[in-house]
Amino acid sequence: MSGDHNEDLPRHTADWPVGEPVGTNGDGQQKDGHHTAEHAGEHAEYGGHPAEPGQHLAGDSGRDPGALAQPAGIDEQALAAQGVDLQVAEIVAPEREIGVKVGDNLVEVRNLTVKFGGLMALDNVTFDIKRGEILGLIGPNGAGKTTCFNAMTGVYKPSSGKVLLEGQSIGGQKQHKITRMGLARTFQNIRLFGEMTALENVVVGLDARHKTSVGRALLRLPTHVREEKAAIERGMALLDFVGIAEHAHFLSRHLPYGHQRRLEIARALATDPKVLCLDEPAAGFNPAEKEELMTLIRTIRSDGYTVLLIEHDMKLVMGVTDRIVVLEFGKKIADGEPREIREDPRVISAYLGEPEDDVA
Repeated sequence: MSGDHNEDLPRHTADWPVGEPVGTNGDGQQKDGHHTAEHAGEHAEYGGHPAEPGQHLAGDSGRDPGALAQPAGIDEQALAAQGVDLQVAEIVAPEREIGVKVGDNLVEVRNLTVKFGGLMALDNVTFDIKRGEILGLIGPNGAGKTTCFNAMTGVYKPSSGKVLLEGQSIGGQKQHKITRMGLARTFQNIRLFGEMTALENVVVGLDARHKTSVGRALLRLPTHVREEKAAIERGMALLDFVGIAEHAHFLSRHLPYGHQRRLEIARALATDPKVLCLDEPAAGFNPAEKEELMTLIRTIRSDGYTVLLIEHDMKLVMGVTDRIVVLEFGKKIADGEPREIREDPRVISAYLGEPEDDVA
């Protein structure tokens, strides 16, 4: 982002405090102990005035929000039931065209194998991810879940097999190109830019979809200014969508742990993914935070996204997924609906072991 910001860049939230840095009480004093007054003022430069009722948001071309075309897969009824602002949901919803219908295979993993020397970390794994579903990828520690994630997203180069996104192979592509193609992920360990604000972290994700050249950005030509303005608007909407809009101008390292997790999800959504891959997003959460995360994941799906979820918490996985793939020692041992997986003797054995009599 350029250091020369437009002072009239809009904020999304209609009740945003006018002329006050987010996180202060109006006289520059800190409200919750996470952020200094100096930083709050420094990062309030995106401020401007709150949107007035009926005011068009950046990127809507002056159209009535109610008349915006609905991206395929959005469930307005579910979003309304979850208490989501439908105007925010429309801004956050996927913008790119997806060539497969809801319910058809969006990602196809075929005979995926990863070897580290003599260690077989992933052994001939095959499964599909259907557009519009929440797919869980589970297994005991060392089962190969994160290795599978890494092989799909370009962190590891598979020894054999392939990954297809809308029928197109993404094998051999670099990580940033795979992200541009539509496969975005979060990590087990939080990887935010600590010296950037929450909003700036999300805008970094949005940059994956920008078309402005470096030269146009340096000269601040009108196309770049429009793109930057739309990025701020969408970034604010994403923070609102994941429930941390009030922390937009806090440095990310000052955010509570749970908010940092939500910020990572917002940044991944900012890349406009065809598939959002979440690697243990509930790690370190208490039960209440896990319930809130389940609601957020359902909301993301209701807004038109497809989700791949790695998670150890079985209650969370069983409660939020449509289908589950189970790995053990690098091999797929089960694939089905949560009810089927819960009752599958192979899955029970993988997690709980077998009685000694059965082993004998």
